[in-house]
Amino acid sequence: MKSKASAPGKVILFGEHFVVYGVKAILCAINKRVTVTAEKIEGEKISIKSNIGNLVLEPNKPVSEINSPLKPFYYLANKMLQSQNQTTGIEIIVESDIPIGVGLGSSSACCVAGAAAISRLFVETPKEEILKLAIAAEKTIFQNTSGADCTVCTYGGIMEYDKKNGFTKIKSEPDFHLVIANSNIKHSTESVVAGVKQFKEENEVEFSNLCNDESKLVEDVLKLLNNNSIKELGQKIIQNQVYLETIGVSNEKLRNMIQVGQKSSFGAKITGAGGGGCIFSLTDESNLEHSINQFKDKNYECFSVKIDFKGLDTF
Repeated sequence: MKSKASAPGKVILFGEHFVVYGVKAILCAINKRVTVTAEKIEGEKISIKSNIGNLVLEPNKPVSEINSPLKPFYYLANKMLQSQNQTTGIEIIVESDIPIGVGLGSSSACCVAGAAAISRLFVETPKEEILKLAIAAEKTIFQNTSGADCTVCTYGGIMEYDKKNGFTKIKSEPDFHLVIANSNIKHSTESVVAGVKQFKEENEVEFSNLCNDESKLVEDVLKLLNNNSIKELGQKIIQNQVYLETIGVSNEKLRNMIQVGQKSSFGAKITGAGGGGCIFSLTDESNLEHSINQFKDKNYECFSVKIDFKGLDTF
C-alpha cells in the first residue's frame, strides 16, 4: 500500500520579527510544493530518500541521537509504528520544488506532507491531527517553532497570526503574483532574531513605536487584501521594508535586490528572518514578466509564485 501527500511552501508577507513582540503577522501559502510518498515495506526499518540525501535506520532510535535534516520523517514514521503497534518497515520518498533554507517553508511543508502520507498508511487522519503531528515533527529541528508555518502549509490561503490569538484564515482571495528572488546568502535565523532583540533593548522607545506602526500597517493591509487593492498593497510592502531596515535585518545585497524589485513592481521587501534568504516583489499580469527580466538581467536567481489556496492535498 502507498500513501501520497503534498503540501505548499509559504511566504511571510508582513510582520516578521515584530510578531515575536505581539504584532500580527500575515502569511500565505505559495504554489511551490513538497510531495511525500510513504509505503509499507518488509523488514523492520525506516528508509527515507530525498534530493538532500538518504537515511535508513531501525525503529525506536532516540530522535535526539539522529544528526540529519531528515529526522522529522523518522520521528513521524516511528511514532506511527509505535501508536499503531506495528512492526512493518516504512519507505518514504520526498520530492520538493521549494528551495531549502531560504525562509520559504520547506521544512514545514515537509513535515505536513510527511505527517499526512505516513499516518494515512495506518489510519484516516483529519487535518487537525495532521497539523499537530507536523508541528511535533518540526520541533525535532526547530524547538521553538510557533506552528505558524505548518498551519498555513496545512490549510493554504492567507492567514493572520499573533501570539495571543493564534491563527485566523483570511477569507479574501486576492489575485497577485510574487516574484521571489534568492540572495543565496546563508543566514542563521537565531542570530538575526538575537540581533533584533539587542536593537530592542538598546532602543526601547523607538522599537515600541515601530511595533505600533507595524501593527497599524497590518490592519491597513487586511482591508486592502479584502479589496484586492494591489498597488496600495505595494506601498505597504515598501513601508514595511523601511521598518525592517531600521531594526537591522538587511544588508547590501538584499538592498540591491529590493531596489530592483521596487523599480520593476508595486513593492518589494525581505521575507522571513533577513540577513540573507529571499525577498519578494508584488506584481500582477501587467508587470510580472518585466520584474522577472529585471532580476535576471542582474543575474539574480528568481521565480514567480501565486497564492496556493488548496493547502494539504492527499491522493
